[in-house]
Amino acid sequence: MNAPSSNQRILVGVSGGIAAYKAVVLVRRLIEAGCEVRVVMTEAATRFVAPLTFQAVSGHPVRTTLLDAEAESGMDHIALARWADAVVVAPASADLMARLANGLADDLLTTLCLATDAPVHLAPAMNRQMWAHPATQANHARLIEHGVTLLGPAAGAQACGETGEGRMLEPDAIVDALLANDQQDLAGRHVVVTAAGTREPIDPVRFIANRSSGRMGFALADDAARRGAVVTLVAGPSTLPTPARVERIDVETAQQMQTAVESIGVTDIFVGAAAVADFRLAAPVDHKLKKSGETLSLELVPNPDIIRGVAERSGRPFVIGFAAETDHVREYAAAKRVAKGMDLICANEVGPGKGFDRPDNALLLLWEGGERELAQADKRHLAGEIFDTYHQITQDRDDASS
Repeated sequence: MNAPSSNQRILVGVSGGIAAYKAVVLVRRLIEAGCEVRVVMTEAATRFVAPLTFQAVSGHPVRTTLLDAEAESGMDHIALARWADAVVVAPASADLMARLANGLADDLLTTLCLATDAPVHLAPAMNRQMWAHPATQANHARLIEHGVTLLGPAAGAQACGETGEGRMLEPDAIVDALLANDQQDLAGRHVVVTAAGTREPIDPVRFIANRSSGRMGFALADDAARRGAVVTLVAGPSTLPTPARVERIDVETAQQMQTAVESIGVTDIFVGAAAVADFRLAAPVDHKLKKSGETLSLELVPNPDIIRGVAERSGRPFVIGFAAETDHVREYAAAKRVAKGMDLICANEVGPGKGFDRPDNALLLLWEGGERELAQADKRHLAGEIFDTYHQITQDRDDASS
Protein backbone atom coordinates (compact mmCIF):
# COMPACT_ATOMS: atom_id res chain seq x y z
CA MET A 1 0.00 0.00 0.00
CA ASN A 2 1.38 3.41 -0.96
CA ALA A 3 -1.47 5.71 0.06
CA PRO A 4 -0.48 8.89 1.87
CA SER A 5 -1.50 9.63 5.43
CA SER A 6 -4.87 11.34 5.77
CA ASN A 7 -7.24 12.83 8.30
CA GLN A 8 -10.33 12.07 6.22
CA ARG A 9 -13.59 10.96 7.80
CA ILE A 10 -14.58 7.79 5.96
CA LEU A 11 -17.96 6.11 6.20
CA VAL A 12 -17.55 2.42 5.37
CA GLY A 13 -20.71 0.62 4.29
CA VAL A 14 -20.81 -3.16 4.32
CA SER A 15 -23.43 -5.07 2.33
CA GLY A 16 -24.12 -8.80 2.36
CA GLY A 17 -21.53 -11.10 0.84
CA ILE A 18 -18.67 -13.38 1.77
CA ALA A 19 -16.22 -10.57 0.97
CA ALA A 20 -17.55 -8.72 4.04
CA TYR A 21 -14.66 -10.18 6.02
CA LYS A 22 -12.27 -8.09 3.89
CA ALA A 23 -14.03 -4.94 5.07
CA VAL A 24 -12.58 -5.52 8.53
CA VAL A 25 -9.09 -5.23 7.05
CA LEU A 26 -10.19 -2.20 5.04
CA VAL A 27 -11.31 -0.39 8.20
CA ARG A 28 -8.02 -1.17 9.91
CA ARG A 29 -5.98 0.03 6.90
CA LEU A 30 -7.93 3.29 6.75
CA ILE A 31 -7.32 3.92 10.43
CA GLU A 32 -3.61 3.15 9.96
CA ALA A 33 -3.59 5.79 7.20
CA GLY A 34 -4.89 8.35 9.69
CA CYS A 35 -8.59 8.28 8.80
CA GLU A 36 -11.48 8.43 11.23
CA VAL A 37 -13.89 5.63 10.33
CA ARG A 38 -17.55 4.86 11.03
CA VAL A 39 -19.19 1.64 9.87
CA VAL A 40 -22.73 1.01 8.65
CA MET A 41 -23.89 -2.52 7.85
CA THR A 42 -26.90 -3.94 6.05
CA GLU A 43 -28.88 -6.66 7.80
CA ALA A 44 -27.48 -9.25 5.39
CA ALA A 45 -23.91 -8.17 6.16
CA THR A 46 -24.39 -8.90 9.87
CA ARG A 47 -24.89 -12.57 8.97
CA PHE A 48 -21.35 -12.74 7.61
CA VAL A 49 -19.47 -10.59 10.14
CA ALA A 50 -20.72 -9.50 13.56
CA PRO A 51 -21.10 -5.74 14.13
CA LEU A 52 -19.04 -6.13 17.30
CA THR A 53 -16.02 -6.98 15.14
CA PHE A 54 -16.21 -3.66 13.31
CA GLN A 55 -16.85 -1.84 16.56
CA ALA A 56 -13.69 -3.31 18.05
CA VAL A 57 -11.60 -2.37 15.00
CA SER A 58 -13.05 1.12 14.42
CA GLY A 59 -13.52 2.10 18.06
CA HIS A 60 -17.06 3.34 17.36
CA PRO A 61 -20.54 1.83 17.52
CA VAL A 62 -21.81 0.25 14.31
CA ARG A 63 -25.15 1.34 12.83
CA THR A 64 -27.32 -1.32 11.22
CA THR A 65 -30.89 0.03 11.35
CA LEU A 66 -32.50 3.10 9.83
CA LEU A 67 -35.51 3.25 12.15
CA ASP A 68 -33.61 3.03 15.43
CA ALA A 69 -35.57 5.21 17.87
CA GLU A 70 -32.61 5.89 20.16
CA ALA A 71 -30.06 6.61 17.41
CA GLU A 72 -32.52 8.65 15.37
CA SER A 73 -33.59 10.97 18.18
CA GLY A 74 -31.62 13.74 16.48
CA MET A 75 -31.97 12.61 12.84
CA ASP A 76 -28.65 10.85 13.30
CA HIS A 77 -28.55 9.36 9.80
CA ILE A 78 -28.53 12.86 8.29
CA ALA A 79 -25.79 13.93 10.69
CA LEU A 80 -23.79 10.85 9.70
CA ALA A 81 -24.27 11.62 6.01
CA ARG A 82 -22.97 15.14 6.58
CA TRP A 83 -20.10 13.93 8.76
CA ALA A 84 -18.43 11.86 6.03
CA ASP A 85 -15.73 13.20 3.71
CA ALA A 86 -16.16 10.07 1.62
CA VAL A 87 -18.39 6.98 1.57
CA VAL A 88 -17.15 3.59 0.45
CA VAL A 89 -19.33 0.48 0.28
CA ALA A 90 -17.20 -2.66 0.37
CA PRO A 91 -18.40 -5.14 -0.56
CA ALA A 92 -21.13 -3.71 -2.76
CA SER A 93 -23.50 -6.52 -3.74
CA ALA A 94 -25.46 -6.70 -6.99
CA ASP A 95 -28.61 -6.02 -4.97
CA LEU A 96 -27.19 -2.89 -3.36
CA MET A 97 -25.97 -1.60 -6.73
CA ALA A 98 -29.43 -2.16 -8.22
CA ARG A 99 -31.15 -0.31 -5.40
CA LEU A 100 -28.77 2.65 -5.53
CA ALA A 101 -28.93 2.84 -9.33
CA ASN A 102 -32.69 3.25 -9.05
CA GLY A 103 -32.59 5.75 -6.21
CA LEU A 104 -34.04 3.46 -3.55
CA ALA A 105 -33.43 4.30 0.11
CA ASP A 106 -34.99 1.36 1.91
CA ASP A 107 -32.32 0.81 4.57
CA LEU A 108 -29.77 2.89 6.45
CA LEU A 109 -26.88 2.36 4.03
CA THR A 110 -28.73 3.29 0.84
CA THR A 111 -30.33 6.24 2.63
CA LEU A 112 -26.90 7.53 3.64
CA CYS A 113 -25.59 7.14 0.10
CA LEU A 114 -28.44 9.28 -1.22
CA ALA A 115 -28.35 11.80 1.63
CA THR A 116 -24.62 12.60 1.52
CA ASP A 117 -22.93 15.16 -0.69
CA ALA A 118 -19.58 13.40 -0.15
CA PRO A 119 -18.08 11.26 -2.93
CA VAL A 120 -19.57 7.74 -2.97
CA HIS A 121 -17.40 4.76 -3.93
CA LEU A 122 -18.55 1.18 -4.46
CA ALA A 123 -16.31 -1.89 -4.43
CA PRO A 124 -18.44 -4.54 -6.19
CA ALA A 125 -18.19 -8.18 -5.13
CA MET A 126 -20.28 -10.93 -6.68
CA ASN A 127 -20.25 -14.06 -8.83
CA ARG A 128 -18.73 -13.48 -12.26
CA GLN A 129 -22.02 -14.20 -14.04
CA MET A 130 -23.89 -11.77 -11.80
CA TRP A 131 -21.31 -9.10 -12.63
CA ALA A 132 -21.53 -9.81 -16.37
CA HIS A 133 -25.34 -9.84 -16.43
CA PRO A 134 -26.77 -7.02 -18.59
CA ALA A 135 -28.88 -5.74 -15.68
CA THR A 136 -25.80 -5.34 -13.46
CA GLN A 137 -23.85 -3.68 -16.25
CA ALA A 138 -26.75 -1.29 -16.86
CA ASN A 139 -26.80 -0.44 -13.14
CA HIS A 140 -23.02 0.02 -13.29
CA ALA A 141 -23.35 2.55 -16.10
CA ARG A 142 -26.22 4.37 -14.38
CA LEU A 143 -24.31 4.68 -11.12
CA ILE A 144 -21.38 6.26 -12.95
CA GLU A 145 -23.79 8.70 -14.61
CA HIS A 146 -24.96 9.62 -11.10
CA GLY A 147 -21.38 10.41 -10.07
CA VAL A 148 -20.67 7.21 -8.13
CA THR A 149 -17.13 5.84 -8.47
CA LEU A 150 -16.70 2.08 -8.85
CA LEU A 151 -13.53 0.51 -7.50
CA GLY A 152 -13.17 -2.82 -9.23
CA PRO A 153 -14.14 -5.54 -9.40
CA ALA A 154 -10.97 -7.55 -9.81
CA ALA A 155 -10.66 -10.94 -11.47
CA GLY A 156 -9.61 -14.23 -9.93
CA ALA A 157 -10.83 -17.21 -7.93
CA GLN A 158 -14.21 -16.73 -6.28
CA ALA A 159 -15.80 -18.27 -3.20
CA CYS A 160 -18.26 -20.15 -5.42
CA GLY A 161 -15.37 -22.04 -6.99
CA GLU A 162 -15.49 -20.20 -10.30
CA THR A 163 -12.85 -17.87 -11.72
CA GLY A 164 -13.49 -14.55 -13.37
CA GLU A 165 -14.30 -10.89 -12.88
CA GLY A 166 -16.30 -10.08 -9.77
CA ARG A 167 -13.88 -10.27 -6.83
CA MET A 168 -13.77 -7.33 -4.47
CA LEU A 169 -10.58 -5.30 -4.78
CA GLU A 170 -8.11 -5.99 -2.00
CA PRO A 171 -8.32 -3.53 0.93
CA ASP A 172 -4.93 -1.94 0.18
CA ALA A 173 -6.01 -1.16 -3.38
CA ILE A 174 -9.24 0.40 -2.13
CA VAL A 175 -7.34 2.57 0.36
CA ASP A 176 -4.96 3.69 -2.39
CA ALA A 177 -7.91 4.68 -4.58
CA LEU A 178 -9.76 6.46 -1.78
CA LEU A 179 -6.79 8.50 -0.61
CA ALA A 180 -5.36 9.23 -4.06
CA ASN A 181 -7.54 12.34 -4.14
CA ASP A 182 -5.53 13.67 -1.22
CA GLN A 183 -2.59 14.08 -3.59
CA GLN A 184 -4.30 15.89 -6.49
CA ASP A 185 -0.84 15.65 -8.04
CA LEU A 186 -2.13 16.18 -11.58
CA ALA A 187 -4.24 19.23 -10.74
CA GLY A 188 -3.97 21.90 -13.43
CA ARG A 189 -2.71 19.48 -16.07
CA HIS A 190 -4.57 18.42 -19.21
CA VAL A 191 -4.24 14.69 -19.86
CA VAL A 192 -5.31 13.15 -23.16
CA VAL A 193 -5.76 9.37 -23.28
CA THR A 194 -6.50 7.22 -26.31
CA ALA A 195 -8.11 3.87 -25.56
CA ALA A 196 -9.55 0.68 -27.06
CA GLY A 197 -8.94 -0.60 -30.57
CA THR A 198 -9.82 0.91 -33.92
CA ARG A 199 -11.96 -0.57 -36.69
CA GLU A 200 -10.92 -0.25 -40.31
CA PRO A 201 -13.85 -0.95 -42.69
CA ILE A 202 -13.61 -3.54 -45.43
CA ASP A 203 -17.22 -3.20 -46.55
CA PRO A 204 -20.42 -2.04 -44.78
CA VAL A 205 -20.51 -5.17 -42.56
CA ARG A 206 -16.86 -6.18 -42.08
CA PHE A 207 -13.83 -4.50 -40.58
CA ILE A 208 -10.26 -5.11 -39.45
CA ALA A 209 -9.92 -4.95 -35.66
CA ASN A 210 -7.99 -6.38 -32.70
CA ARG A 211 -8.66 -7.80 -29.24
CA SER A 212 -8.20 -4.61 -27.22
CA SER A 213 -10.93 -4.11 -24.58
CA GLY A 214 -9.96 -0.53 -23.69
CA ARG A 215 -9.71 -1.34 -19.97
CA MET A 216 -6.16 0.00 -19.59
CA GLY A 217 -6.90 3.30 -21.28
CA PHE A 218 -10.15 3.81 -19.38
CA ALA A 219 -8.34 3.02 -16.10
CA LEU A 220 -5.67 5.60 -16.94
CA ALA A 221 -8.30 8.24 -17.72
CA ASP A 222 -10.08 7.46 -14.46
CA ASP A 223 -6.90 7.64 -12.38
CA ALA A 224 -5.81 10.92 -13.97
CA ALA A 225 -9.21 12.46 -13.19
CA ARG A 226 -8.98 11.26 -9.59
CA ARG A 227 -5.63 13.02 -9.32
CA GLY A 228 -7.20 16.32 -10.35
CA ALA A 229 -6.35 16.44 -14.07
CA VAL A 230 -8.62 17.70 -16.81
CA VAL A 231 -9.00 14.53 -18.88
CA THR A 232 -10.02 13.98 -22.48
CA LEU A 233 -10.56 10.34 -23.47
CA VAL A 234 -10.48 9.53 -27.19
CA ALA A 235 -12.01 6.07 -27.38
CA GLY A 236 -12.39 3.53 -30.12
CA PRO A 237 -15.45 1.27 -30.08
CA SER A 238 -16.01 0.17 -26.48
CA THR A 239 -18.94 -0.63 -24.19
CA LEU A 240 -17.04 0.50 -21.09
CA PRO A 241 -18.73 3.34 -19.16
CA THR A 242 -17.09 6.76 -19.24
CA PRO A 243 -15.20 7.45 -15.99
CA ALA A 244 -16.51 10.27 -13.83
CA ARG A 245 -15.20 13.77 -14.63
CA VAL A 246 -13.82 12.65 -18.00
CA GLU A 247 -14.71 14.13 -21.39
CA ARG A 248 -15.09 11.36 -23.96
CA ILE A 249 -14.74 11.56 -27.74
CA ASP A 250 -15.87 8.42 -29.59
CA VAL A 251 -14.16 7.43 -32.83
CA GLU A 252 -13.97 4.32 -34.95
CA THR A 253 -10.99 4.42 -37.33
CA ALA A 254 -7.34 5.36 -36.85
CA GLN A 255 -7.77 8.42 -39.06
CA GLN A 256 -10.73 9.58 -36.96
CA MET A 257 -8.65 9.08 -33.81
CA GLN A 258 -5.80 11.11 -35.28
CA THR A 259 -8.19 13.92 -36.23
CA ALA A 260 -9.69 13.94 -32.73
CA VAL A 261 -6.26 14.04 -31.06
CA GLU A 262 -5.08 16.86 -33.33
CA SER A 263 -8.23 18.88 -32.60
CA ILE A 264 -7.50 18.93 -28.85
CA GLY A 265 -5.68 22.00 -27.62
CA VAL A 266 -2.79 22.27 -25.18
CA THR A 267 -1.89 18.91 -23.69
CA ASP A 268 0.46 18.32 -20.77
CA ILE A 269 0.45 14.51 -20.82
CA PHE A 270 -0.49 12.31 -23.76
CA VAL A 271 -1.15 8.62 -23.11
CA GLY A 272 -1.44 6.50 -26.24
CA ALA A 273 -3.08 3.40 -24.80
CA ALA A 274 -5.24 2.65 -27.86
CA ALA A 275 -4.45 -0.39 -29.97
CA VAL A 276 -4.48 1.47 -33.27
CA ALA A 277 -4.61 -0.65 -36.42
CA ASP A 278 -1.32 -0.35 -38.32
CA PHE A 279 -3.06 -0.68 -41.69
CA ARG A 280 -6.38 0.15 -43.36
CA LEU A 281 -7.90 -0.81 -46.68
CA ALA A 282 -6.74 1.35 -49.55
CA ALA A 283 -10.29 1.47 -50.88
CA PRO A 284 -13.15 0.07 -48.74
CA VAL A 285 -16.10 -0.99 -50.87
CA ASP A 286 -19.60 0.42 -50.38
CA HIS A 287 -21.40 -2.90 -50.80
CA LYS A 288 -21.15 -6.27 -49.05
CA LEU A 289 -18.50 -8.49 -50.59
CA LYS A 290 -19.96 -11.81 -51.66
CA LYS A 291 -18.25 -15.14 -51.12
CA SER A 292 -17.20 -16.53 -54.49
CA GLY A 293 -15.18 -19.57 -53.48
CA GLU A 294 -12.04 -17.89 -54.72
CA THR A 295 -9.25 -16.23 -52.76
CA LEU A 296 -9.66 -12.57 -51.90
CA SER A 297 -6.82 -10.06 -51.89
CA LEU A 298 -7.07 -6.83 -49.91
CA GLU A 299 -4.72 -3.93 -50.52
CA LEU A 300 -3.65 -2.37 -47.23
CA VAL A 301 -1.98 1.00 -46.66
CA PRO A 302 -0.34 2.32 -43.49
CA ASN A 303 -2.40 4.21 -40.92
CA PRO A 304 -1.08 7.44 -39.37
CA ASP A 305 1.29 7.08 -36.42
CA ILE A 306 -0.64 9.04 -33.80
CA ILE A 307 1.94 8.83 -31.02
CA ARG A 308 4.84 9.88 -33.24
CA GLY A 309 2.81 12.83 -34.49
CA VAL A 310 2.17 14.00 -30.92
CA ALA A 311 5.83 13.51 -29.97
CA GLU A 312 6.95 15.65 -32.92
CA ARG A 313 4.79 18.63 -31.96
CA SER A 314 6.34 21.94 -31.04
CA GLY A 315 6.00 22.26 -27.26
CA ARG A 316 5.21 18.57 -27.09
CA PRO A 317 3.58 16.98 -24.04
CA PHE A 318 5.05 14.20 -21.94
CA VAL A 319 4.34 11.14 -24.10
CA ILE A 320 3.43 7.73 -22.71
CA GLY A 321 2.88 4.80 -25.06
CA PHE A 322 2.35 1.06 -24.99
CA ALA A 323 3.91 -1.94 -26.69
CA ALA A 324 2.15 -5.29 -26.93
CA GLU A 325 4.60 -7.95 -28.04
CA THR A 326 4.52 -11.72 -28.41
CA ASP A 327 8.28 -12.10 -27.93
CA HIS A 328 11.48 -10.10 -27.26
CA VAL A 329 9.38 -7.69 -25.22
CA ARG A 330 12.21 -5.62 -23.75
CA GLU A 331 14.18 -5.23 -26.98
CA TYR A 332 11.22 -4.36 -29.19
CA ALA A 333 9.73 -1.97 -26.65
CA ALA A 334 13.01 -0.13 -26.12
CA ALA A 335 13.43 0.35 -29.86
CA LYS A 336 9.82 1.49 -30.24
CA ARG A 337 10.20 4.09 -27.49
CA VAL A 338 13.17 5.69 -29.22
CA ALA A 339 11.72 5.45 -32.73
CA LYS A 340 8.47 7.16 -31.74
CA GLY A 341 9.96 9.70 -29.36
CA MET A 342 8.13 8.50 -26.24
CA ASP A 343 9.17 9.58 -22.77
CA LEU A 344 7.83 6.37 -21.23
CA ILE A 345 6.73 3.08 -22.77
CA CYS A 346 4.68 0.41 -21.02
CA ALA A 347 5.35 -3.00 -22.51
CA ASN A 348 3.63 -6.31 -22.02
CA GLU A 349 3.56 -9.77 -23.52
CA VAL A 350 0.37 -10.70 -25.34
CA GLY A 351 -0.98 -14.03 -26.47
CA PRO A 352 -3.50 -16.59 -25.23
CA GLY A 353 -4.61 -15.47 -21.75
CA LYS A 354 -2.19 -12.54 -21.66
CA GLY A 355 -2.61 -8.80 -22.04
CA PHE A 356 -5.61 -8.10 -24.24
CA ASP A 357 -9.23 -8.31 -23.13
CA ARG A 358 -8.38 -8.98 -19.47
CA PRO A 359 -8.96 -6.97 -16.28
CA ASP A 360 -5.35 -7.49 -15.16
CA ASN A 361 -1.89 -7.35 -16.69
CA ALA A 362 1.85 -7.20 -15.99
CA LEU A 363 3.97 -4.38 -17.43
CA LEU A 364 7.58 -3.45 -18.04
CA LEU A 365 8.06 0.32 -17.92
CA LEU A 366 11.05 1.74 -19.83
CA TRP A 367 12.34 5.30 -20.04
CA GLU A 368 15.68 6.93 -20.78
CA GLY A 369 18.00 5.75 -18.06
CA GLY A 370 15.49 3.68 -16.13
CA GLU A 371 13.05 0.82 -16.00
CA ARG A 372 10.49 -0.68 -13.65
CA GLU A 373 8.65 -3.99 -13.63
CA LEU A 374 5.01 -4.06 -12.50
CA ALA A 375 3.78 -7.49 -11.41
CA GLN A 376 0.44 -8.91 -12.53
CA ALA A 377 -2.28 -6.68 -11.10
CA ASP A 378 -5.63 -5.12 -11.82
CA LYS A 379 -5.34 -2.51 -14.59
CA ARG A 380 -6.73 0.15 -12.28
CA HIS A 381 -3.81 -0.44 -9.94
CA LEU A 382 -1.36 -0.40 -12.85
CA ALA A 383 -2.76 2.95 -14.00
CA GLY A 384 -1.81 4.47 -10.66
CA GLU A 385 1.67 2.99 -10.85
CA ILE A 386 2.16 4.44 -14.34
CA PHE A 387 1.32 7.96 -13.18
CA ASP A 388 3.51 7.47 -10.10
CA THR A 389 6.35 6.60 -12.50
CA TYR A 390 5.60 9.72 -14.56
CA HIS A 391 6.12 11.80 -11.42
CA GLN A 392 9.37 9.96 -10.68
CA ILE A 393 10.71 10.68 -14.18
CA THR A 394 9.75 14.36 -14.15
CA GLN A 395 11.18 14.84 -10.65
CA ASP A 396 14.47 13.23 -11.72
CA ARG A 397 14.59 15.56 -14.74
CA ASP A 398 13.96 18.60 -12.55
CA ASP A 399 16.67 17.52 -10.12
CA ALA A 400 19.15 16.98 -12.98
CA SER A 401 18.50 20.43 -14.46
CA SER A 402 18.68 22.34 -11.17
